[in-house]
Amino acid sequence: MFKKYMILAWALLLLSTAALAQLDTSFHQIPVSLPQYLGQVGKQHLGYAAEKYNISIAAAAVESAKVFPDPQLSLEGFDNQHHKLGLSYGYNVGLGTTLELGGKRHARIGLARSSLEQQRALLEDYFRNLRADAAIAYFNARQQQQLFLVQQSSYALMRQLAAADAIRFQKGVITETDARQSKLEADNLLNNVYQQVADWKTALIQLSANTGSLHADTLLAPATDSIALERQFVLPDLVTQAQNSRADAMAANAAKTVAEKSLTLVKANRKIDLGVNVGLGYNAEATSEIAPTPRYMATTAGISIPLKISNHYRGDLKAAQYTVKQAAITCNQVLLQIQMEVTQAWCNYRAANEQVKQFQQGLLSEAQKILDGKIYSYRRGETSLLEVLNAQRTWNELQQAWCQAQYNYAAALVELERAAGIWDIQ
Repeated sequence: MFKKYMILAWALLLLSTAALAQLDTSFHQIPVSLPQYLGQVGKQHLGYAAEKYNISIAAAAVESAKVFPDPQLSLEGFDNQHHKLGLSYGYNVGLGTTLELGGKRHARIGLARSSLEQQRALLEDYFRNLRADAAIAYFNARQQQQLFLVQQSSYALMRQLAAADAIRFQKGVITETDARQSKLEADNLLNNVYQQVADWKTALIQLSANTGSLHADTLLAPATDSIALERQFVLPDLVTQAQNSRADAMAANAAKTVAEKSLTLVKANRKIDLGVNVGLGYNAEATSEIAPTPRYMATTAGISIPLKISNHYRGDLKAAQYTVKQAAITCNQVLLQIQMEVTQAWCNYRAANEQVKQFQQGLLSEAQKILDGKIYSYRRGETSLLEVLNAQRTWNELQQAWCQAQYNYAAALVELERAAGIWDIQ
């Protein structure tokens, strides 16, 4: 009879092992440390590579701003019925250009250079956010892997308990309901394992996608190296540093400069441009008996002055002036936003730090002791299955909460350093 019970237990274990074997964890993983991963993101991220072209475009705009107005060459010929009436014929050649007055070219160049500096600041700000987002994705992948191990361990424990309960039921130690309940709990935990595998793989896919390449059978995975997250930050110093050096603050200042340069260009464009031209004309001899004339060469020179009646309308000037005021207010708003973000991130980081310390003071070890005690008592028939399941669920929840607390701690540090415009996470 005992042999029959052992065969039944082993059958349950084999079925559970077969279920675990079906988990999609066979894909090839390439361990990568956080500095290596962020280095790959900075070099290979497609969105960042596309943003870099804004610098090249702005630099090309600087070259375009240096262009002078093109000269104009005019050619014309005339014939005053020379063969019929004996009058003259000839041609005229003219060359003209526009002289830009009021510093228009200088203003254009200044605006283009300011726009270039703004694009550099915006690119730096893009990378600041990209680096933080990539780091959070890295820590999320670590969390999902830890949660998978937690779910897998919980399922392994419950399937062992279910196999033991099958034997105990056959011996008449427990009821069929308790045996079924154990198996049901094991099956439910297996479903959680399936979902957690998918969540883990999804997180790894995001890691690989951030590096600009993605292969279905090979994915980047976080290395097991420990990452120091403990920091001692002084809030006022963080705020000051962020407002002085954060890329979006620099971009806001650059936007102010761009607005001022745009106003300068608008004012310059309201000044007149002077058109100058020179010409050379040739007139052939006129043989008419009425008005004979010798052949001759004629030279001309002249200027053209536009009548700037349009300057009576000052809409463009007012718009540029309002843009300058708007940029100044926006810059102040950015500084205020930075102060708020740093303060909020600092509070979240301190709270996450305290939560991690709370777990480190024995929460997990106490839950483990309670679970082990309940299982021991259950196997001796001293406690009910319900108490074991409650202890097991508490243990699972605490383990998951511990994984979440570690992730929150890492993410809070990333968000704080993102907000402060610093980076020292290695």
